[in-house]
Amino acid sequence: MAVTTIDAKMLSKMFLAGANNLNAKKEWINELNVFPVPDGDTGTNMTMTIMSASRELSQVDQANMAAVCKAVSSGSLRGARGNSGVILSQLLRGFTKSVADKSELNVQDLSVAFDKAVETAYKAVMKPKEGTILTVAKGGAVKAKDLAEQNVSLEVFIEEVIKHMDSVLEQTPEMLPVLKQAGVVDSGGQGLMQVLKGAQDAFLGKELDLTIPAAETKASEKKSYDAQADVNIKYGYCTEFIILLNKEFNAKTEKDFKTFLESIGDSIVLVADDEVVKVHVHTNDPGFAIQRALKYGQLSNMKIDNMRLEHQETIFKKQEAEKAAKEQEEAAPVMEHKDTAFIAVCAGDGLAEIFRGLGVDYVIEGGQTMNPSTEDMLNAIDKVNADNVIILPNNKNIILAANQAQSLVENKKIFVVPTKTIPQGITAVINYVADLGAQENVDAMTEEIRNVKSGEVTYAVRDTQIEDKVIKQGDFMGIGDSGILSVTDNRDNTTLKMLEAMISDDTELISIYYGSDVSEEDAEKLADVIRQTFADCDVELQYGGQPIYYYIVSAE
Repeated sequence: MAVTTIDAKMLSKMFLAGANNLNAKKEWINELNVFPVPDGDTGTNMTMTIMSASRELSQVDQANMAAVCKAVSSGSLRGARGNSGVILSQLLRGFTKSVADKSELNVQDLSVAFDKAVETAYKAVMKPKEGTILTVAKGGAVKAKDLAEQNVSLEVFIEEVIKHMDSVLEQTPEMLPVLKQAGVVDSGGQGLMQVLKGAQDAFLGKELDLTIPAAETKASEKKSYDAQADVNIKYGYCTEFIILLNKEFNAKTEKDFKTFLESIGDSIVLVADDEVVKVHVHTNDPGFAIQRALKYGQLSNMKIDNMRLEHQETIFKKQEAEKAAKEQEEAAPVMEHKDTAFIAVCAGDGLAEIFRGLGVDYVIEGGQTMNPSTEDMLNAIDKVNADNVIILPNNKNIILAANQAQSLVENKKIFVVPTKTIPQGITAVINYVADLGAQENVDAMTEEIRNVKSGEVTYAVRDTQIEDKVIKQGDFMGIGDSGILSVTDNRDNTTLKMLEAMISDDTELISIYYGSDVSEEDAEKLADVIRQTFADCDVELQYGGQPIYYYIVSAE
């Protein structure tokens, strides 16, 4: 018999299945990032958003539609990360608001809910852009309305809506040239499709694992450290070497050698050509592997690591770092009440110290590699003792989460200065004037950050072409406010070419923040070259400690 309605239990099952399907596909979605940078995080952000809702859903009566809808809405709103995560949370918020007072949902109810979801999501974005998750969702709402008027069955409704949304997703490269050039569809739209396809599988009665993954929190990490400490590493030595062949190494010889390695270890990699053989094996006796290899030729590039000691050292360092962080938090004095407080988001211990030194009251760790959630923002707001709180997101992908937090706070006045980069955030806080009111300061800071040009240097994780830039995996890229400014195979040259594109006749100051993968010596050398190249500008160099980005620079 065909199913004609969806009750709360089925809706819960469909939601959890959709969340788990997204979780399973998140890395694939991350790789759809247009820029080939090592921080594609759409899949991660959407997954962490929806899993927050899943965990809240697991705590309520899943036979009660109102309770289910409240859990999904509240959990996704608080857990929302990144633009894609915030938009997903708004889609869920609109959908659940529409159906919360229903006991069962038919095709017409779903059509109205789709429309409400799209309306809510579009309202949350100041300048909606077509060719994104919003467009894919809107396509679904249009198709849902058409099917509802035809009074089709639920099974046909769900299948046809998904099929139509897939076709809209395939058209997103035609709407956004940057997608077409990169050869990808919109990653947020693809994430939404994985949620719906997982939900469809649950509706059709497929056998699914609806287990909710544990939250990715520091507490769970601590438990995992403890568990890792007890791990029994079967083979303790990571052994690598190259054999410089002096006799024939044919297919039979290769097979015999590999069989021998399998008898003494695991994680075997053996790559042979006419002259050399590359060997990797985990074993308890590297000598056996070496003695056998010497039968085939001389050895070079030998490397043996004790994985048990490295493992214990890693666990110890993590536990010590966690202990120190806890002690620091416990020792922190209670913040005195003040009229206005600042919250800034950044990744890197040097950048955090810079912001604190400028008077920022609370630093949220995050940025490109990990966008903080709306709940992270709410927790920070709760910890600062002030009537007015100014948030500096310092990343365009964090602004929506900050805005969402702003809308959820009632006992304090929250302001979001839309800083898209670290240099903009630093400029904003420097221009704070204590004698002015919070709104006057926010207006002035928002105006000042428009005068800042920012650039970041990182590396490419894949081959692609963006506009006129041909990019190879491993190339260094200089990314400015409006896109990629320079690409070369040399880090310093990339930085210099990026600055050439940023600097104008009225530029007076160049600020450089070097990351965790750059030595102070190398940074100083580059700063000297920049001083010589741009002699009319003052050049300041500071340690940022940020991951992923070798240099963050600004021109003012």
